[in-house]
Amino acid sequence: MKLVLDTNRYTDSMNRDARVVHQLITAQEVFLPFIVLAELRAGFLKGSRAAENEGRLQKFLVQPGVHALMPDDTTTHHFARVHEQLRRQGTPIPHPDIWIAALCVQHNLPLFSRDAHFDHLPQLVRV
Repeated sequence: MKLVLDTNRYTDSMNRDARVVHQLITAQEVFLPFIVLAELRAGFLKGSRAAENEGRLQKFLVQPGVHALMPDDTTTHHFARVHEQLRRQGTPIPHPDIWIAALCVQHNLPLFSRDAHFDHLPQLVRV
């Protein structure tokens, strides 16, 4: 299985959550959206172990089957459609998560996240 990893599940994996680690080990490919990378790095800078956390992230990113997932022009169209859908439903979610959802929909990839607000998007496959 291929999956897109949300910030909270990356953190769970670094905290050695057995279920999350198992899911990642058994995944065929793991994608980290650009926004997840940005959120992680912003979090690292708030703490006293920024260099250590960045090193752990770098080790994670160079593993076989792990990829950064970047937006392109098509992603912006998916973002706009997801944003409008959520607005019409009256179920807004944070903009960073709309980018994550847009990338998942664009690339037809399931999302591995603890955030329940993604449930407002039935077109989004969840792990």
